[in-house]
Amino acid sequence: MSKSVNIMLKKIDHIGIAVKNLEDAAVFYKALDIKISHIEEVPEQKVRVGFIYTSETAIELLEPLDSDSPVAKFIEKKGEGMHHICFKVSDIKTTLTTLKNQGYRLIDMEPKSGAHNTLIAFVHPKSANGVLIELSQDIIQ
Repeated sequence: MSKSVNIMLKKIDHIGIAVKNLEDAAVFYKALDIKISHIEEVPEQKVRVGFIYTSETAIELLEPLDSDSPVAKFIEKKGEGMHHICFKVSDIKTTLTTLKNQGYRLIDMEPKSGAHNTLIAFVHPKSANGVLIELSQDIIQ
């Protein structure tokens, strides 16, 4: 699809990596002298996440909480590895509407709760050259 989308993309927020076990995965990053600095469960997504922060973009390690979670199914099908790229947007609802109206396939029609007090939604990989795209918006408190 070669359609233009007029949205407020703020930055690449994080790269999600599916892992079987956070602690086991953290060993590699410790060898690079970086560590998981925040671990949180996201029940709605059926994952436990660990964030590794770099200067601009974080790495999110995703450990499934049970065998029927989307991340568990991903690992079963493809193995551990890159799961998604997350873009921070200023208005997730407008972004979803814009993408839907332009014919892009969405996994989530409405935002859901995500880690770090965010709203998130996913764009289907078939609409993004085989890459699962997560959209994220900070919840203003």
